[in-house]
Order: sequence, then structure tokens, then C-alpha cells
Amino acid sequence: MAVPEILAPVGGQEQLLAAVRCGADAVYLGAKGFNARRNAENFDDLAAVVGYCHARGVDVHVTLNTLVFDSEMAELERTLDDIAASGADAVIVQDLAVMRLVKERYPTLKLHASTQCAVHNTDGVKLFEDYGVDRVVLARELSIKEIEKIRAATRVELETFVHGALCMCLSGACYLSGMLGGRSGNRGLCAQPCRLDFKGANGGYALSLKDMSHLAHVRALSDAGVASLKIEGRMKRPEYVAAAVTAAKRAAMGESYDEDTLRAVFSRSGFTDGYATGERKNMFGHREKDDVTSAEGVFGTLRRLYDKETPRVKVDFDLSVGESSALTASALGKSVTVTGEGGIEALSRPTDVPLAEKNLSKLGGTQFYLGSAELENPSGLMLPPSVINGLRRDAVERLNGELTRAEMHERREWSFEIPNYSAPEKPEYWAKLEKKSQLFDGADRYILPIGEIDGALIERYGERLTAALPDLDFPETEDKTRAALEKLRTIGLASVYASNCGGIELGKSLGLRVFGAPELNIVSSAALEEYRRLGLSAATVSWETRMSRVSALGGTLPRGIVAYGYLPVMRFRNCPNRKNGQCGQCDGSPHLTDRKGAEFRIICHNRRNQTLLNSVPLHISGKGRAVCDYYICIFTIESAAECRRIFDEIRSDRPSDKPRTGGLYYRELL
Repeated sequence: MAVPEILAPVGGQEQLLAAVRCGADAVYLGAKGFNARRNAENFDDLAAVVGYCHARGVDVHVTLNTLVFDSEMAELERTLDDIAASGADAVIVQDLAVMRLVKERYPTLKLHASTQCAVHNTDGVKLFEDYGVDRVVLARELSIKEIEKIRAATRVELETFVHGALCMCLSGACYLSGMLGGRSGNRGLCAQPCRLDFKGANGGYALSLKDMSHLAHVRALSDAGVASLKIEGRMKRPEYVAAAVTAAKRAAMGESYDEDTLRAVFSRSGFTDGYATGERKNMFGHREKDDVTSAEGVFGTLRRLYDKETPRVKVDFDLSVGESSALTASALGKSVTVTGEGGIEALSRPTDVPLAEKNLSKLGGTQFYLGSAELENPSGLMLPPSVINGLRRDAVERLNGELTRAEMHERREWSFEIPNYSAPEKPEYWAKLEKKSQLFDGADRYILPIGEIDGALIERYGERLTAALPDLDFPETEDKTRAALEKLRTIGLASVYASNCGGIELGKSLGLRVFGAPELNIVSSAALEEYRRLGLSAATVSWETRMSRVSALGGTLPRGIVAYGYLPVMRFRNCPNRKNGQCGQCDGSPHLTDRKGAEFRIICHNRRNQTLLNSVPLHISGKGRAVCDYYICIFTIESAAECRRIFDEIRSDRPSDKPRTGGLYYRELL
């Protein structure tokens, strides 16, 4: 059975040495821009890093996994050109506009769909498989059984996290840092406000999970079809990287590993495997004083794991002895040949294989170890050891140079061509509701959850009624969702509202019109065009887009913005108010309180996943608006009367006298 790849995080040079010397099969790292850990050291000279790794048989995946604004597209293209010139093996991408650029300009550069794409079900993987990515990085929240189900229905490579920090929110769906401080996780600058002391029904630090460690389940994950085991931690110390890679490597080989040292170097009240097993209990924890002090005792031991070069590359030698000598060295598919002095008459013992091996095996201080040694010495000559040693040194130096030399990806000439956008004279006003009891008259389109729609509503509203697909729809529920949607389609439902890639695939597969939600994180003209190519009928631009950028967007896909709503700042699979691991013991209107006393409501979705709402609603009437096709009001906790009043305020552009925020439409996002 194939052993999965061990993929290690590399935030700087010391972490790179730790990862490679401790046995990582591949590393992932960032250039200076467009990566989800912009505060890491990252790397300027990618070619040198890739060369170092390739000379040691290690692949390099470069993170290009942030959202990209129109004003940054030229810089993005230059960054991608640098990555391709370095000879990197793959790029990890979130933004569909970036994916299109990679596919068209550098088709030989492997493309991985980032965990920021929030792929958490079979339909999501299918969409990216059909799109042509080489690998999908799955959401951390999936269980092993769910991964098995996804693997059985798809063929694209799967990658999953096995160790490191756990975000409370599904990656790519978190807006808490952006909303509270303008530092967006989707832009690589998450300030981790979730690690602060939010209080819930079970006490403090209600949004802080323990670190994950699924290393005990590595063989099960391999059996489930996972190709790559990913370690989180590009912001962590090199000692952490050394400990995690060493443990993961041993676990992948079916050997025992030192969990005590792994826990000591970094943990938050220990580890959890709740998502892997599907038993999501006792998963909360935060960094305490004991966690910090325990690390100091293991740093020295861990540094010794990577303080010297590791012989990890097998080199084969072929020595020919005659009037002149020649030595060929071969490793990792590359070969070099060097020549030197010839042999002399053997007075006692001619050079034979054991004598040759004795000198050819002196590879200390390099990444090589001796594989095989072949000898051709038809005249029975003696080649002095000093000559063999010189040949070996020259051959190894030249071979290392060959292995280090960048193999650039061939570039095809391609750039974005974005048509101009023409806005309608009169925009539409849409209402997205949590319950049908909130319905009111006057909206151009009504969006309701699948479970709230029936035949009477379809008959009443016809084409103006759209089904909101679940924001989180894990494999345990996706078949039921499809069945329910098929039933609604047979009685006249014509369209769906999708907030993730799986929803897009589901709607398209059933022949329904698909409208994109703001959680698709569309922030550029090129991304709008890419979603048009995917078949969307319209899309709501991300609320992390400044209004001046929204008004400047090009492309032909109809687009809208959110004009009102308690925005969902987090979506999670593990309710912080669940008591003793049990659901249903809250008062029906759970909330969290931050350090300043602000309350954040939680909406529960059938006891399977939850949404954390911002403490105050977005409300942009009276501020002037960008030109777009529609404005959408998102109603969650409001009564029907409140929905009616607020909707009229938005449509008539009247300012509200209630507490509100302009969100990120009027603030610069970092």
C-alpha cells in the first residue's frame, strides 16, 4: 500500500531545514504576497528554495491562496511568473480568477484547490475535478467515513490536514477578523480574534478549539484514499515543524511516535481528533501558561533532529577504470559523468567493488547515501583512493547542481480580457429569509431555505422564488439535500442560491439556475467572469469588497451586493453552547459575548451546524450605492414586520436610526 505524502509547513528558512531534514516529502510555503500567511517570513528567492528541495527529492507547493482585487492583477501575474520560473511543483489557490490564470498561462504547473475553497462534500470535489484541478484540499471538519464517501465518488487527488491548529470556522467562510478589525483571513492577515475570551453557555474561550492531531488515524486516512497528509503551522517555530514531521512520518510508516514531545512543543490544552472520528466532544481549549512552559524543555532535543544534513537521496555510481577513469553518478532521474586520471598497474590488489564502495560511500555532509556501485576494470588496474575520492567529490557537486537547476514551466501567452459592464437603469431588490413566516410583499426575488419551500409558495411566487442551499452540507446530509431539491424541482422550482462550490455543482447537475451568494468570495472582475463561465446566472459580490471597487467591476455577469443583514461572521460544525457534547440544551436563542459585552447570536441549522452572526447588522441605506443589478437584504432574526420596515428603508434609501454598520464597504480591507 502506498504511503501518503507528508506535506510540511514552511514559514521561513529554519522551518525549511527542519521540514526537509526530518523527512517531509513535500513542503508548502508562500512568496511575499498573495498567500494566507502574509505575516510569516516567507521567501523572496523561490528558485533557491525550490532548487534546495528538488536536490533532496522534496516537492514544493507555493501558496497563492488569497482573494485578489482588480488593482492587484498585474502584480499577481508577475508573482505567478516568478513561481513558474522557480520550477515549483504546484500552486495552492482559493480565487477562481487565479485558477484560470494558472490553467491558461502555465498548464504544466499543478493546481491545488485550497482549503480556503471550503470544499466539504462530494459535489464540491466534483466541481473542482471537472474544473481541472490536480488536487483538492478538504475541509478540516470531515470525518474519515465522509472522506471515504467522497473518495468513492471522485478521482481527483485528496489532501487533508492531520495535525495543527483548528479554526472554529470552516476555512474560507470566516469573516470575524475582517469585520472586527479589517484584517481578513481571506486576504492572509487573520488576527485570530476567535482565540480571545468569547463567553458562552459553557464558559470562556468559546471559539477556541484544541489543536487537531489525527496522526493516530493516518493509516485509516490512507485507506480512505487520502494522497497527502498536511501539517498546519506556517507561523510556528522550526522545532514544531521538526516534531510534527517526525511524528507524521513515523505514523505513516505504521510506527509509534512521541506524542508527549509533540504536545509539549505546541498545543492548546492538548489535542483533539473529534472531526476525524465524528465524535465532536471535548474539543475546546486555549493556550495556557503550562502549554508555553512545557515547550521550552523540548526545544533543544528537537533542534538536534535537523542541525545536520540528512542523507535522504540514494545515489548510484558507475566507475570505469582504464587509461583514464570516469565516474557516473545518478540520482532522482538525473546523471552526470566526470573524468580523471587513469589506473596504474596493481602491485598487490586491483581496484575491485569493495575497494570502490569504500571510497564512494564517503558522502557525509551531503544529502546523498550510497545506493549501488558498479565497476568496470577489464585490465585489473589499481585506481588510487585519492583519485576515486576526487571523482566522487566532483560528481556529487555536479549532480547536486543538476538537481538544483530550475526546470521552468513553459509559459503560454494569455491574459484576462474583461468586457465592460452595463448596469440596468432600475436595480432589483431581493429578500433572503430564514423562515417563510418572515415573508412580506414587494420584493423582486425571495430566497428561502429548501425546508421552508412548498408547492403553495412555488405556485404563488413562481420564478421569483429561489431555494437557498445549505451553507454547510456535509456528506452525512448531502444526499437528503439532493432528494429534497429534486422534489421541489418536479413541482416547479427553477433556481437555487449557492454559497459554496458544492451548491453550484448540485444546482447545475439538476438543471436549475444558480445564483451565487457573497460567501463565494468574489472580489474581482475576473472572478465574476469565471463564475459566469461556470454557469451562474448572477452572483452577489463579497461583502469584503470596498464600495469603490464594487462600482468599478467589469464583466457581463449580473451582480449584486448585500444592503442589509446580520452578516454570518462564522459557520461551524461544533456548537460552542453545546453542553457535555449534547445538543438541544440551549434556550433556543444562543449567543456569545465578547470582552466588550457585545452579543453575537448563533443560529442553529437542524442541530447539524451553526452560524455566528455579527453583533450589529449591516445597513447601507442613506450612504449612496454602487451601480449593480440587485441589492439583497438578508433577514435572519427579524420579525415579518421588521423585515417589511427595513426592506422599505433599503429600497427608498432612507437612513436607519438603529445601531448598524457599513461593514467593509466603507473601510479599507488589509
